[in-house]
Amino acid sequence: MLSSNLWGGSFEMHDDDNRDRNTKVDDNLDRGALTNQQQLDQAQQSWLLGPKENKRKKYMDFGCVVCSRQAVKWSFWTIVLAFVVIALPTIIVKNWPNHKVHPTPPDQYHVALTKALKFFDAQMSGRLPKNHNISWRGPSGLKDGVKDVKGGLVGGYYDAGDNIKFSFPMAFSMSMLSWSVIEYSHKYKSIGEYDHIRDIIKWGTDYLLLTFNSSATNIDKIYSQVGVGRSDSTLPDDHNCWQRPEDMNYDRPVQTTTAGCDLASEMASALASASIVFIDDRKYSQKLIKGATALFAFGRDFTKRSTYSTGKPDIEQFYKSSGYWDEFMWGSAWMYYATGNSSYLSLATNPGIPQNANASLRTADMGVLSWDNKLPAAELLLTRMRIFLSPGYPYEDMLRSYQNLTSLNMCSYLKKYNVYNFTKGGLIQLNHGGPQNLQYVVNAAFIASLFVDYMNATGVPGWYCGTQYTGADELHKFATSQVDYILGANPSKMSYVVGYGEKFPKHVHHRGASIPLDGHQYTCKEGFKWRDTKNSNPHNLTGAMVGGPDRSDKFQDFRRNYNFTEPTLAGNAGLVAALVSLTTTGGSIVDKNTMFSGVPPLSPTPPPPPPPWKP
Repeated sequence: MLSSNLWGGSFEMHDDDNRDRNTKVDDNLDRGALTNQQQLDQAQQSWLLGPKENKRKKYMDFGCVVCSRQAVKWSFWTIVLAFVVIALPTIIVKNWPNHKVHPTPPDQYHVALTKALKFFDAQMSGRLPKNHNISWRGPSGLKDGVKDVKGGLVGGYYDAGDNIKFSFPMAFSMSMLSWSVIEYSHKYKSIGEYDHIRDIIKWGTDYLLLTFNSSATNIDKIYSQVGVGRSDSTLPDDHNCWQRPEDMNYDRPVQTTTAGCDLASEMASALASASIVFIDDRKYSQKLIKGATALFAFGRDFTKRSTYSTGKPDIEQFYKSSGYWDEFMWGSAWMYYATGNSSYLSLATNPGIPQNANASLRTADMGVLSWDNKLPAAELLLTRMRIFLSPGYPYEDMLRSYQNLTSLNMCSYLKKYNVYNFTKGGLIQLNHGGPQNLQYVVNAAFIASLFVDYMNATGVPGWYCGTQYTGADELHKFATSQVDYILGANPSKMSYVVGYGEKFPKHVHHRGASIPLDGHQYTCKEGFKWRDTKNSNPHNLTGAMVGGPDRSDKFQDFRRNYNFTEPTLAGNAGLVAALVSLTTTGGSIVDKNTMFSGVPPLSPTPPPPPPPWKP
């Protein structure tokens, strides 16, 4: 590869008839006989008369009209020619709709995608929209936060199989969904899910706007969680009770964050990315940008440098954050794309940010994208800018380093480099063989597939892993192999997406899906009989991706074992992103321009032309 190519280099980083009678009649002839003969001649001239005269014009008798045969020929071929040239094309065009060729059937990723989106409908909290189509769900959580916030904290999404609402993974989920729409809106439109995915994102961002003073420029707190699950308590809560969310009648405490760089920056990322999705709705887009700006400023406040989960056991046991520098990089990139404010790009390319985020420490964990680690996503998001815009100085050095780090991440996913273990069935192990691995797998599949699409969009056939050239198709095979595994190409021949394929989990760890709609409102403890029954769930949680198999490709379809059977909001967001990137419905390219719709020209604006010369 040429050294001048942005993708090349090492890691310091393609036809018988009537005749005329002129004969005289002899007066001695019998006139009667002559008359009869003449009649006979007229009736049988074609076969009683002598041989034909050579020099005769040929005619055709049509009864009332006698025409020259030659004229008939010319007329016939003229009509045929006119038919072919004029009438036939017209007939074809007018009848074409009645002879349509059947379209190519949707691929498996398209089919799975339409199901995966339904999971978000099933997780909705609050007063459900009129077009909501999950029959076993109803309004719920209508009292959430009413004691803490004017108007309450009604809406949003329940995170998993319980009824808790976590702002941190919810914001990450909305960021991932928005990213997928910005890159692949044409695919969503082609499969008829564009309005649906936008509704899903808006449901999430509308809720996030409630969790802080979104009308203010400066904020001092964020409501980070609604509901708790305390294993050491006997009081009714979201873990000590097994109830449909519609039946909750216990207190749901609200967690308040006054210092949380990670939470604020991730929420800013969610609102900023969504503002690009809703760029056609200027009022709402600007509202999102305003909120994102306030959140990011809160997160960058030097006096409030802390993770949002620090000292909060009700948060730490579920979504404990390991740091906030990755969110700074991730958030500043999204803020720049949303606003075009160069100060955000300067921050994103400040060497101190990746240094503090330990981006240069090439440990395996650094390459795993998750709700907690945004580094691989942030690096790819900024690499995108270098690939398509090539802004040059003063950003080139850092953007090149991000591209090198992204290249390393992509290399690490390939089995031949032995960075991560793979199961015998071919599933990459991104959490050291631990449980609920699929949520990390789909994220890796998404950014790998996206990186391939970036290369394809620029005509680059591959990149270098050290000194070894690697084709883009190899990375694409990795992404497809992982998603194919999840969809059923695994030793158990089981799909880990509920409702997809013939065999899928039937005992999903999920309160709402496991309790029947039989007219009875089960109390906090009564509901546990539905958790513990061996019967399948009465409701399919369509589209939910469960935790997945263990390191030996074994899966236990057991409701009580949440490590195998519980889905999560963040996991399904990654699944949706991976599926839309891989489906060929609607094409196989990315939208190169929408991401930069808010970015001003990177070169100086040329001066206006001089005034017209006057003598």
